[in-house]
Amino acid sequence: MNLLLLILGITLGSFFNVVGLRVPMNQSIVTPRSACPSCKRTLTARELIPVISYIIQRGKCRNCSMKISPLYPLVEMATGVLFAVSPLLLGWSKELVIAWLLISLLMIIFVSDLTYMIIPDKVLICFAVIFLLLRVFWIPTIPWWSAFLGSLIGFGLLFIIAIVSKGGMGGGDIKLYGVLGLALGWELVLLSFFFATFIGAIGGIIGMGFGYVKKGKPMPFGPAIVVGTLVAYFYGWDFFKWYHSLFL
Repeated sequence: MNLLLLILGITLGSFFNVVGLRVPMNQSIVTPRSACPSCKRTLTARELIPVISYIIQRGKCRNCSMKISPLYPLVEMATGVLFAVSPLLLGWSKELVIAWLLISLLMIIFVSDLTYMIIPDKVLICFAVIFLLLRVFWIPTIPWWSAFLGSLIGFGLLFIIAIVSKGGMGGGDIKLYGVLGLALGWELVLLSFFFATFIGAIGGIIGMGFGYVKKGKPMPFGPAIVVGTLVAYFYGWDFFKWYHSLFL
């Protein structure tokens, strides 16, 4: 079963690449067919096999030898692995639906924010509606109001930071945390922000050290949010137990 989830996740990861790259540019996710960004040649079916095609072609276009971004196989494989390990971490329960949806949202955000520094509203609205319906009618948080408080706190906290920092926090990040609050609840959404801030700071320091990040220049916060949210969602309650044990 886990192998099937791995394959499903890898396949969906390929689709998430398309969504993350096209939706921010207001392009259709259906047409035109995928093509090489350099020579514009339409890719064949054998060139679109997730992960495998990248490995066989050694990360290059078969026609013009232009290098293909490693972002594609990275997102595909990460989605597959996360889909497969979710049941191992959460058990087979209704909450898995939330987990897989959350992973899907985060992979799309990872691609769009890393590529364009844009978190598209269309994607956020779509997932917000789905999370809201699931939390109200099928998979409520415990207590049930935690999801709504989490959404309010997630949105409000980043909105306040944006005002205080005078634009230091992007509008997409603010709205994203409003959506994440629905999935995580108020405690985990706060932990997600704590982890994301820490990861973003470490990533910024390392980036400046290697010259990838320039001082005073904006950098995408989305990838840090993705990692911080996944850690908080899957290991947050273990972290709380460990933290409480230090003072008991």
